Amino acid sequence: MKKNILIVGGTSGIGLELVKQMHQDHNLFVANRSKESLNGLSATHIPYDVEIDELEVSSLPEILHGMVYCPGTINLRPFKAIKPEVFLKDFSINVMGAIKTVQAVLGRLQHNETPSSVVFFSTVAVQTGMPFHSSVATAKGALEGLSRSLAAELAPKIRFNVIAPSLVDTPLAEKFLNNDTKKSNAAARHPLQRVGRAEEIAQTTQFLLSDQSSWMTAQTLTLDGGIGSIKS
Repeated sequence: MKKNILIVGGTSGIGLELVKQMHQDHNLFVANRSKESLNGLSATHIPYDVEIDELEVSSLPEILHGMVYCPGTINLRPFKAIKPEVFLKDFSINVMGAIKTVQAVLGRLQHNETPSSVVFFSTVAVQTGMPFHSSVATAKGALEGLSRSLAAELAPKIRFNVIAPSLVDTPLAEKFLNNDTKKSNAAARHPLQRVGRAEEIAQTTQFLLSDQSSWMTAQTLTLDGGIGSIKS
């Protein structure tokens, strides 16, 4: 069965890879500021800036089988150098954008006969303390808390799960991987000796959207090359 899936932030990085993997087998609705990278892909674009806009739901079907919220930030710097407005912006993009998007489509997610699935993205730095991650870890920690709370409140109609990666080779992480030395150093920090790939995270996202994960909710799956659990 073709599922109706809303992907917020689906024109770059993990979101775009997810669209590429799913567009032939499902009805995809991609909410993002730009649609340029969707050329040649079967997906309905909905203009949407999560910090400014209200989601235009008229373009969506009455039933949504799943939703993926991809927008994120990576501001890594010493705590004393992070201004309060940076914390607020990270919170706005990572948490408030997710909140208002779920609220906008809540009825459509609840209309499904079987539980619909919502997937958020966090970071390994929430559960594993890492220096210089205070802003992103604060925001993503709130997102994990939101996911568990909504999983409890909206069961059994909607499942909520989170994927918590380490560094993934995407445009968002480009400044940390933009030369061979940085790439080598980043890889060496992981027991598996490399950073993540967008297609790997997208594949796990597909699992969480699928009926194969139908008994899974309120979980955070860590995909981090072992960095959060193994001392190499």
